[in-house]
Amino acid sequence: MDIIRLIRESAERNLIYTIHALDEMNAEDEIITTDEVRYVVLHGEIIEDYPEDKRGHSCLMFGIPHSKRPIHIVCAPKEDYLAVITAYVPSLEKWESNFKTRRKK
Repeated sequence: MDIIRLIRESAERNLIYTIHALDEMNAEDEIITTDEVRYVVLHGEIIEDYPEDKRGHSCLMFGIPHSKRPIHIVCAPKEDYLAVITAYVPSLEKWESNFKTRRKK
């Protein structure tokens, strides 16, 4: 089964947020809602794949929800849920203007 299908099926069962994800989502300057996270998971695209991640196969997803701002989410599908590892608004300092390509250091 391909990873995007696995992610979406896991998300349909349940979304579980790590403490780190909740901290990032509640940053004073850029609060990210659970609706925005769900939108990116269900409609976004995978821009980086981490099959060897220590937490299990995970991916960096990108999407622009109804809020019209880019959102990145790192998530890992599990049997009964999707683990949301982090969620943030990408910055132009680290990402190209399409927010899908990392800037060269």
